Amino acid sequence: MPKRIAIIGPESTGKSTLAMDLAEELKTTFVPEYAREYIDQLERPYEYKDLLSIAMEQAAREDKLVDEANNLLIVDTTLTVVRVWSEHRYGKCDPWIKAEEQRRPYALTLVCDIDLPWEDDPQREHPHMREHFFKIYRDHAREHPPWALIYGDRKARLNIALEAIGKL
Repeated sequence: MPKRIAIIGPESTGKSTLAMDLAEELKTTFVPEYAREYIDQLERPYEYKDLLSIAMEQAAREDKLVDEANNLLIVDTTLTVVRVWSEHRYGKCDPWIKAEEQRRPYALTLVCDIDLPWEDDPQREHPHMREHFFKIYRDHAREHPPWALIYGDRKARLNIALEAIGKL
């Protein structure tokens, strides 16, 4: 069974870029963030109930792609991110998301730092709260080791991630 590598962090911290770079470098598969695809297809603002749909599909895609992975599966954005977002925006989180988050096995969590400049995007909502969310993700990773802090420019981030993965 391939090991799953989780990538988490606040908005606009290079999670998707890192996931693609790692998959290319390691010649394996990555699971894209489903929330972007889902929200792009909505013809209305997303609601609380949408987060469960997003989480369920993200988990299903992760489970499907693990069989295609080459020793490692890179996961761009986990259910932890969905839970944190749900709790922040709505003050609650669906019990299925919480239970499934706890059930998912990750061999390593990569936490993306907020040292990259903010890039505006219609789906990004809180440029002024990056430090707040970073602390939440870092604390989560500390509680679920092993983990590594990913920082610097694109090349540095890739190298730090590869070094952390190499220690597995």
